[in-house]
Amino acid sequence: MKFVKSKMMQLVKENEELKIRLKSIMTEHELEKTLALKAMYHSEVVEGKFQGLYQELFKG
Repeated sequence: MKFVKSKMMQLVKENEELKIRLKSIMTEHELEKTLALKAMYHSEVVEGKFQGLYQELFKG
């Protein structure tokens, strides 16, 4: 799996839990949106419960 910013943005847009998590990461670690998305990708998608949803974005 590979990080694709547009797919991560789409995943966040479609999931309220990820929206909240993204804002939390940005605030807590003082990161810009792109870096926060990458951090969330590694923590929530690669080894997390959103892996299947992320992979589905590439099929459709």
